[in-house]
Amino acid sequence: MNLPQDTVIAVTDGEKLDLYRNTGNGTDLQLVAMPAISVEGEAKGSGGRHASNSANPDSSQQSEDGFSAGVAQYLNKQVLEGGIDNLVVISAPRSLGELRKHYHKFLSAKLLLEIPKDLTGHSIADVEKAVLAA
Repeated sequence: MNLPQDTVIAVTDGEKLDLYRNTGNGTDLQLVAMPAISVEGEAKGSGGRHASNSANPDSSQQSEDGFSAGVAQYLNKQVLEGGIDNLVVISAPRSLGELRKHYHKFLSAKLLLEIPKDLTGHSIADVEKAVLAA
């Protein structure tokens, strides 16, 4: 896929967020790691029940969902403040589903591509390959 210069690539899995910026043009993809940011997890769950059973996620899953909501909040803020003009999201499939629930309409408009794959902790070369293959 051709990505415009300065496109931000967010790679997340519900526990970690890596951000990259494309310094290349078109098919000449050149990702550079952006500074690490701290993501605050959002409120977990939808109400007073937090018991773990088949209908309610366990605390670990709630924590991952909260982290994903926090990532979406951070990305929404960056888009609204003009810090992101084009965005690619690469996320573990379940986390991607949670992220989508929290996308602002302006973020959705800036979203060029979503890749449902867990690439956190992988090399920049692996991330580039995934983007180019999409």
